[in-house]
Amino acid sequence: MNLITKLKQSAKSLKSEAQVLMVAYKDNRTLFLAKVLIGITIGYLLSPIDLIPDFIPVFGLVDDLVIVPLLITASVKLIPVVVLADAREWIKNNTGKVKKNNWVVAIVIIAICVVLLYSLYRHFIPPKKN
Repeated sequence: MNLITKLKQSAKSLKSEAQVLMVAYKDNRTLFLAKVLIGITIGYLLSPIDLIPDFIPVFGLVDDLVIVPLLITASVKLIPVVVLADAREWIKNNTGKVKKNNWVVAIVIIAICVVLLYSLYRHFIPPKKN
């Protein structure tokens, strides 16, 4: 199996695991800590801002190749096995019913990013004194 095929297969499995995380997040049996990490993971996946900007050669893709899989793996390890099995089964049986566009979540994530950027701006660039 060549490298491109392996990467495509890994990307496909990560996409399905992200869907499993979204279903497991809604389950009441999922622990609070797991829900927090799932929220961070999904937020990072949907966020237009990367930890390391993509325009930086080589290192710009590190977050996509390392950080995202680590977040997904850590989230999956915190979810009880029964919840994971149920979430995977639900995804398998309801592939057409999975909501792909959730504008409310996107707006919330963008709003959080804007507030964070503004607060960083205000912190590092204080107002001019006359």
